[in-house]
Amino acid sequence: MEGQMCLDCLEKRIRSDFSDKVVFSYGIPDSPLPFGSRALVKVPTSSGEVSASAQLLLVYLPSSQQDCFTSYIDEHVIGGVEDRDSRPIEKLNETGNPEVCIRDLEDGVMSLSISDNAKCSLRAGGNTCFPGLVSGDDSSCQLSCFRMITAIAPRAQVDACSYSVLEDLASRLLRRSMEDDILRSFQLLIEGKTVSCASRNLLSMIGVPSFSDEYIPGFLRHPNLSPLLGMLKAAGNTCLVYPSSPYTLENILHYSPEALKVEWRIRFLVYQILSGLAFIHGLGVAHGNISPSSIMLSDSYWVWLSLWRNPQSKSQLKPKVEDSMVSSPARTHTCCKGCISQTLSANLNLFPLEDWHTSFYKWWRGDLSNFEYLLVLNKLAGRRWGDHTFHTVMPWVIDFSVRPQENSDVGWRDLRKSKWRLAKGDEQLDFTYTTSEIPHHVSDECLSELAVCSYKARRLPLSVLCTAVRSVYEPNEYPSSMQRLYQWTPDECIPEFYCDPQVFYSLNAGMSDLGVPSWAGTPEEFIKLHRDALESQRVSREIHHWIDITFGYKMSGDAALASKNVMLSSSQPSLPRSMGRRQLFTRPHPIRRGIPKKVWDHTASGTAVPNSLLNNINDEKSLLLETDYLQKLEAAAAFCENTRHLSPQYSYDLDDCIKKTSSVEVPTSESYRFELPRTCNSGSSYTVFHNIDCNYLLEYLGSDDNSGGYEEFLLWGQKSSSSKKYSEEAAKDIFALGCIIAELYLKKPLFDSVSLSIFFNEGVLPVSVNQLPPEVKLLIEACIQKDWTRRPSAKSLLESPYFLPSVKSTYLFLAPLQLLANDESRLSYAANFTKKGALRAMGSVAAEVCATHCLPLLLNPLSDAEAEWVYILLRDFLKCLKPKAAERLVLNAIQKILQETYGGHQLQATGSSHLKVSLLQESFVREVWNHLGKHAYLEKIHPLVISNLCIAPSKSSASAASVLLIGSSEELGIPVTVHQTILPLIYYFGKGICNDGVDVLVRIGGVLGETFIVRLLLPLLKNVIRCCIHTSYTNKPEPVQSWSSLALVDCLMTLNGLIPCLSKEVVVKELIEGQTCLLVTVLMHKTLELPVLQAAATTLIAVCQQIGPYLTASLVLPQLKELFDELAFSQESARQFNSLDRSGRVSLPKADEEGPIESRMDLVLILYPSFAALLGIEKLRQCCATWLLLEQYLLWYHKWKWESVGESSRSSLEYVNTRNPVLSKNVVSRYNPTKLLMNGVGWSIPQPQNKVVNNPVLHKRFSELHQTVESHSALSKIGKCEPWYWFPSPATNWDAPDFLGPAGGVKDERAWKIKASVIYSVRAHPGALRSLSAGEDERTLFTAGVGPGFKGTVQKWDLSSVDCVSGYYGHEEVVNSICLLPFSSRVASCDGTVHVWNSQTGKVLSIIAESSSSWLHPNPTSPVSSAAKVNSDHASMLNSNPLLSGGILTSAFDGSLYTCMHFLEPVEKLVVGTGNGSLRFIDVGCAEKLHIWKSEPIENGFPSLVSALCSSGSHRGIHDGNAFSPSWVAAGLSSGGCKLLDVRSGNVIASWRAHDGYVTKLAAPEDHLIVSCSLDRTLRIWDLRKNVPPAATTFRGHSDGISDFSVWGQDVISISRTKIGLSTLYPGGDEDGQYRIVYQSLYAADRGTKNMSVLSSITILPFSRLFLVGTEDGHLKICC
Repeated sequence: MEGQMCLDCLEKRIRSDFSDKVVFSYGIPDSPLPFGSRALVKVPTSSGEVSASAQLLLVYLPSSQQDCFTSYIDEHVIGGVEDRDSRPIEKLNETGNPEVCIRDLEDGVMSLSISDNAKCSLRAGGNTCFPGLVSGDDSSCQLSCFRMITAIAPRAQVDACSYSVLEDLASRLLRRSMEDDILRSFQLLIEGKTVSCASRNLLSMIGVPSFSDEYIPGFLRHPNLSPLLGMLKAAGNTCLVYPSSPYTLENILHYSPEALKVEWRIRFLVYQILSGLAFIHGLGVAHGNISPSSIMLSDSYWVWLSLWRNPQSKSQLKPKVEDSMVSSPARTHTCCKGCISQTLSANLNLFPLEDWHTSFYKWWRGDLSNFEYLLVLNKLAGRRWGDHTFHTVMPWVIDFSVRPQENSDVGWRDLRKSKWRLAKGDEQLDFTYTTSEIPHHVSDECLSELAVCSYKARRLPLSVLCTAVRSVYEPNEYPSSMQRLYQWTPDECIPEFYCDPQVFYSLNAGMSDLGVPSWAGTPEEFIKLHRDALESQRVSREIHHWIDITFGYKMSGDAALASKNVMLSSSQPSLPRSMGRRQLFTRPHPIRRGIPKKVWDHTASGTAVPNSLLNNINDEKSLLLETDYLQKLEAAAAFCENTRHLSPQYSYDLDDCIKKTSSVEVPTSESYRFELPRTCNSGSSYTVFHNIDCNYLLEYLGSDDNSGGYEEFLLWGQKSSSSKKYSEEAAKDIFALGCIIAELYLKKPLFDSVSLSIFFNEGVLPVSVNQLPPEVKLLIEACIQKDWTRRPSAKSLLESPYFLPSVKSTYLFLAPLQLLANDESRLSYAANFTKKGALRAMGSVAAEVCATHCLPLLLNPLSDAEAEWVYILLRDFLKCLKPKAAERLVLNAIQKILQETYGGHQLQATGSSHLKVSLLQESFVREVWNHLGKHAYLEKIHPLVISNLCIAPSKSSASAASVLLIGSSEELGIPVTVHQTILPLIYYFGKGICNDGVDVLVRIGGVLGETFIVRLLLPLLKNVIRCCIHTSYTNKPEPVQSWSSLALVDCLMTLNGLIPCLSKEVVVKELIEGQTCLLVTVLMHKTLELPVLQAAATTLIAVCQQIGPYLTASLVLPQLKELFDELAFSQESARQFNSLDRSGRVSLPKADEEGPIESRMDLVLILYPSFAALLGIEKLRQCCATWLLLEQYLLWYHKWKWESVGESSRSSLEYVNTRNPVLSKNVVSRYNPTKLLMNGVGWSIPQPQNKVVNNPVLHKRFSELHQTVESHSALSKIGKCEPWYWFPSPATNWDAPDFLGPAGGVKDERAWKIKASVIYSVRAHPGALRSLSAGEDERTLFTAGVGPGFKGTVQKWDLSSVDCVSGYYGHEEVVNSICLLPFSSRVASCDGTVHVWNSQTGKVLSIIAESSSSWLHPNPTSPVSSAAKVNSDHASMLNSNPLLSGGILTSAFDGSLYTCMHFLEPVEKLVVGTGNGSLRFIDVGCAEKLHIWKSEPIENGFPSLVSALCSSGSHRGIHDGNAFSPSWVAAGLSSGGCKLLDVRSGNVIASWRAHDGYVTKLAAPEDHLIVSCSLDRTLRIWDLRKNVPPAATTFRGHSDGISDFSVWGQDVISISRTKIGLSTLYPGGDEDGQYRIVYQSLYAADRGTKNMSVLSSITILPFSRLFLVGTEDGHLKICC
């Protein structure tokens, strides 16, 4: 381990070279031992924040005077190590050759031509001047060292180690400014402007027009090479600075293999690796270390090839077997003098790079200690020394109560149980398993970060303890001794307690040293005794049990359940992970055979006594004579055979693998000599490109419509075998890549040491190769050919048909985006390339992958230009992606933009406001509707449109939102508009709704007409007014009173705006007659705040102006008599007159000045002049007995008097104050009367998304509003039919019986009060109505049932008018099922055959049926005789339910009839059930029958037809190029059984008896849930996560069989005969542990009569808060 340090010394070295300010995350060991040369660090930002800082990877390399790389560093660090201000700059000199320039602060810029520097000769397989790469061949070709370095690291900063340099590198990485100029240059090419050399070279790197072998691209980093940020000189070392990556390919394969389940992603990943290799090989060197651990991945799966290697090659560290038996391996490290790790290293027999099998046999024989073997297992599991989140784990072996003795059981820990089980107890674990949503006993980590930091608390900085343990440092809360620590923690131990006494000594103030047991005097003695216990014979006999629990077969399956070791599984297995529990073994681990020795005790000379030698002398002969030795050896060999995957091989050494036979000829270097690409010496080193512009690039892009097949692979294979060859070292890279490709498909390594040797000796490939797809197998066989000269080059592989056109298109689009350029440049590039048509050219598959990279750039535009780019990208992604992908990706991005919050503060950037306005335009929203449907818009976008009218929105976005809501209200329909627009806005009354929000309510009322206002808006507004008045009378908290006042103001403003839309008669009936006018009631209330009174007075004036002077005088003024009397004789009036008399003058606002009223007396100023203008002064004086006092008050106080006869000198609007004062306090009310009010009415209540931060202001433009609304009202009254005339009135349903369902589910938390009320009914079919299916816009409905002549018909209904607009009449039998095919006008309906037809025209597109002759029965009979086999019980069950009283279900049925169907939306396929229990898959787009899964035709003695279907994944979209196919399909059978089948293979996953009767419906609301109902009167919920067959939650309560159900959120509404029932997906049992369905009869809303029709089907309109039921007598009923 030359050049490596222990991790503690590495941390000290980093702090010494840079600063203590550097946050050391953890070191990365290169072996199981805690030694390494790499570390992850963070550099705090200028503000001192660590969380937002960049994470860097530091790699220390030993310096050598003969090393060209060291010479390069030395020559370019001016002034030696102490100079801190040099910077490298790359450019071209006048001859076109590259040169490196050094900027010096004093001397300006000096250049050093690379062509003039010394060159080194590279030998085949030897190290190059750049660390981590190997040379290509042993030719005499001279390669410039500096040319190599600048090609690999063109933008690296060469300097001396200092904190300022490191801080600058971290800052540049955060700003992503290093390669910004290259991307800007490439953007000029896209825009059709000047094409620079940089853009041309970048195109060449990424394969446009092709991957070239003719030149070396200069001074551009390849996008798939890890960017080297800096090369810093330190004393005796060179420190390389790289950005860290979140994952490696090894992490993904070990901890989240599901992340690479999609084949397209695998191909794209391989393409990136090959592109990087092609560039490296083009330089005349090879990578030499291609393996999963050297392939770095970003969150979006972009690949970086790491370019560092271990200081020593594997061959140098690999010991000979005979040497390992007699001596300890030599170790060289650079730790500090006196470092305790030197002792640890000297005491171990572990070789750093031994494979697992060697280490296992050494441990099994007794040559390797338990401690060392456990370190090997930790390394295989990926655990890391020093990483507190994934630390190396060791077992606790004693409980520290007494000193352990071999012959005593006291004090020893039970290694057969996990530490978690010992700490918690079996009873607690059983309870956790049975009650958890995801059954588990233990967490997914046996050693948490909290435990590790608590163990090492004495040595860790306080900042780490405050982050990982507790935010407040309390030293006394940490366990003070080892015994208390063991009793406190449920986690396992750490290796430091077996090897490092320093961990006991405290460096933190207030925290005492960690106490050791009384039988150990010092920490050093305790470490020795503790290690003795670990290596004892007792532990050696039982340690395999602990290995089984922690790393082995007891981590999964029945063994985990028996050991109470079932771990909590990941909720998102498809997401990449950098750590996790890796199960190493699937079989029980063998017990240790050899007797362990104290291998770490030394003689006086320091030479270790080898265990193997002692075993050979004392025991070997006797053990060989024992019969059980061979049995144990055989068991150990079988165990090793099953664990070959733990020793993967990606490279080879012919000396080790190949037997020297004449059949294998190794080509000489003379036969295949590598020639370095020659650069042009006449002014430029760049290849000449012709006609490279944006149009050329668009032609290069392509989709996968015309991808090649197996024959094209064969042609490519023949061509690649004769293509140009590179060196043998480059061919080894291709071999390693072939192994990696195989592992990506097989999910296990292709070769281990044994199979690799067999392959090179005998040419036999592992059997697992046959599991690969044919094309992939052909590609891998080409890569791993024994004759390296026949292996294809990286360039040839890139041109293979394995890589689809979409892969290449995606790479071309994304490669420039991965440069280290700032977000503005990347956004501009993506938008401009998209604007040219890139996404359309590459197709939906490639566009979806590009979206995952581009959309994170769109969330925070700062300028109008950026906002325009974001809009372009969102619009084009919306058009180019498939609907589900667009919904998942684009709509989520739009949601984040419309939320307009960042870090809890509202964004004020002009770009953000401009972008929001663009997204709220009708044209863009209509694009969303057209591509994704209104359902997606209503679910994800519409609530955010509402929020832009509340909580202090920006004026521009509020205006745009209001226009959108008003314009879309009629198209969405009244029910949706009411529940999704009007009620949410009313909910925000008093919570910050803006003027535009009130305008929306008013103008929607004007658009939808007077009937709508009278039956919906006015009852709601009046209920809000009454509730607020009631609140003001009660003794409520101040926040509630404040909310009441604010809500009243908003409500009165809305009412004021609606008045011009109403006729005189309606105003009188709804607002004045029958009882005291609500507005007068508000004015008479003496405790209400002044803004409320001002709004009420203004609204009352509007009412009076609408009804005219006569009705005002007769109906309104009598109710105001008391108010006028009160104001005339009030004490406030007297005080004002007295104040006037004493002063002689007052300073008050003039009547024509706007402003809030200052006292209750100011109501006189609003009301009296307005009534005088409306009625005339004489009429007013007749109606008001106190007119003299009021006019005197107005004269003296406001200088108002009546000057002209019959008219006022001023209009009332000039006197009326229309501004709402800003209240002094902003409050947030937890108690919300509006919410209670809305729940009582039964309307939806959207949950608030933000706190109230502003108070509303009164509307300033009442006159403008009235004029606008009057125009809308006039248009709405002319020849307009009132739509949805059956909508419910909240006033009439206020006292409806409480039939309250539980709160909404996770997807929709809004409450829905179900009244079980039939609000409209229409006869839809002459016979029974069998099936319902509503369109996503909830305005279209399809009904299937019995038509004339008992034939099947399908009707299409417009729900806005409840009219049948069209239908399909091509069925001969009764239709039993219909499916709406998403994002098209096609409908599939089934009557035993499947008819696909156009819903717009009613024209049939295809008819799909089975041929009776194609079904093979064990005993062929006629359909009639087959039906006769149905036993009497089954037949009576079918006939007992009215749902099954006609059609194929009661006639003679056979396997050729389709009985039900289900649409698999992700894969756009239809699956249909048949009469004999089989499933047929149909491609409805091509009208083609696909595969069929046949089932046993006879079950329980009679045929069992498929009666219901559902699948998982139906709510998912497409991801990274391929669909998330449903993982299973569930089929319900007429016999009551249920089958769960794997979609990919058709294998039965589980089969169980689900019900005691006919299964009528199945649904999968979640991937792990199945809901089923049956004629046995039960509804059951099956959780697939717990058991297979799954456990059921059974609901009972219906007295008849359940015909159908529908799921909304967490609620399940079922129907049984004439009643509906309500249940939930996640119930709480009654006291007796039973789950019951709450059932209710349906009643007619208008007459209150009970529904007597038998219900047959049900569907829910979630956004309209309605449900529809079909009946056996053909009626369609609309219910709420």
